[in-house]
Amino acid sequence: MTGGPARFGGREDVTLVVVLDVADLDRAATFWAGVLGYDPGPDSPGIYRQVLPADGNGIELLLQKVTEPHAGKNRMHLDLRVPDLAAELARVQALGARRLTSEPIEEHGWVWHVLADPDGNEFCVLQPPADGK
Repeated sequence: MTGGPARFGGREDVTLVVVLDVADLDRAATFWAGVLGYDPGPDSPGIYRQVLPADGNGIELLLQKVTEPHAGKNRMHLDLRVPDLAAELARVQALGARRLTSEPIEEHGWVWHVLADPDGNEFCVLQPPADGK
């Protein structure tokens, strides 16, 4: 894969892709592209839509259209580690995220909130401790 995009896998022959089930591909692509600063990619009449960093370097988010509603707690979720928790919360909520925690969670200097995307998929916005550890 020399000269190709960085996909942040440990092996050169493996590409890491995160797949997220959604009800509406266009809505989800717009939301996640805004949250991650990715390119939402072209509209797709199928059941998949790629959301990628504009330069192609980074982890691909593959949206998969499903008919069943989101139910229960996610077994896996995305974490967004940011320097300013309040600013990022305001930004992602303006894009359509819903905050699930009324008060921030604090543990070992980390502070975060749990949110849900427009499909109910949970993700966290975290601010690391001042010492960065």
